[in-house]
Amino acid sequence: MNYKIPPLASDIIITIYVVVSLFFRFKYETDPNVSPIVSIILGASFILILWVLIKLEVLNPNWFGLLKTNKNKS
Repeated sequence: MNYKIPPLASDIIITIYVVVSLFFRFKYETDPNVSPIVSIILGASFILILWVLIKLEVLNPNWFGLLKTNKNKS
């Protein structure tokens, strides 16, 4: 069960994920009872989820073609 999402779809999913997570954090942090530590942990959790999906190669970002990728991996 090795799912690999194509690069363009991965880029779109990552972009939507980042925008939604930032919206969620900004909306959540307007509550006066939220401490900075909770905000840092929430942000780190969002980044960790994205990092794990990229490391497991479920998401294969191409960064919208901005970065050159090495096709000849040894």
